[in-house]
Amino acid sequence: MHPLNKLVVIGTGLIGGSFALALRKAGLVHRVVGVGRRPETVLRAQQLGIVDAVGGYDAATFGDADLVLLAMPVGQMQPVMRAIAPLIGSHTVVTDGGSTKQDVVAMAQQELSASLARFVPAHPIAGTEHSGPEAAFDSLYQDRRVVLAPLPQTDPAALALVGAAWQACGAKLFTLDAATHDRVFATVSHLPHLLAFALVEQVAMQPDAEQLFSFAAGGFRDFTRIASSSPEMWRDICVANRAALSQELQRYRALLDQLQQALDAADGAALATVFARARQAREQWIQGQPSLAAGALAAGARA
Repeated sequence: MHPLNKLVVIGTGLIGGSFALALRKAGLVHRVVGVGRRPETVLRAQQLGIVDAVGGYDAATFGDADLVLLAMPVGQMQPVMRAIAPLIGSHTVVTDGGSTKQDVVAMAQQELSASLARFVPAHPIAGTEHSGPEAAFDSLYQDRRVVLAPLPQTDPAALALVGAAWQACGAKLFTLDAATHDRVFATVSHLPHLLAFALVEQVAMQPDAEQLFSFAAGGFRDFTRIASSSPEMWRDICVANRAALSQELQRYRALLDQLQQALDAADGAALATVFARARQAREQWIQGQPSLAAGALAAGARA
């Protein structure tokens, strides 16, 4: 990959900031310009050395950019796409880091029609429960997966550039179509976040919530860690992927009903069967062995 002369990052928090820092570390970007809703956030990114300059929605920022990364919550992407569409240069490649893909593709088809061949949908499977420029670090994507979801009309050169940029960040590339992507991540990412938020909310609403939290230990902390994630971001993800997420929630409810019946009947054998299957599946996943969840991803992915 040749170094980028100019990278524009819209959204200079954990995802966008870490992308910029990783490319800087790799020596593959000469200049990074940050754009965002809140000027103070982009200024903070500049102070931290994530970006070189603060840009705006103007031709000076976007006209000569080699690559533009849309790193804001998916609910904000459509107006941003609309704003940059007349500003980006004829060679500028645009990509995103959104956690849903069908909605992002639909937005791009509507707003970036003139440059759609140079739009490469992407999703880095990495993150923490923290947000903002202070949360960014240059090794976030090291040995993590990045899913690319190119369109039939995607320019191979644009796809190659985006793929090479993520690989320079240390990521491993996979390709999924947008529908498969959303179905897979509704199961293994979006549902767990929904459940973590729900469990903390359930405890917080109890009259003796203070006492309950005072006795919560490692198990509760581990299960609910992701409930410290950005509410705005996860609101947008859940709404955007609501069809697939709703189906997964219904499946989860059905299993909870089975467990409820086993509890009510004091059916320890039924509980043990579910627990043993779940434990075995998780151990296989941890050890990198084939499992149902990994198989679902592998079926639609290619390196």
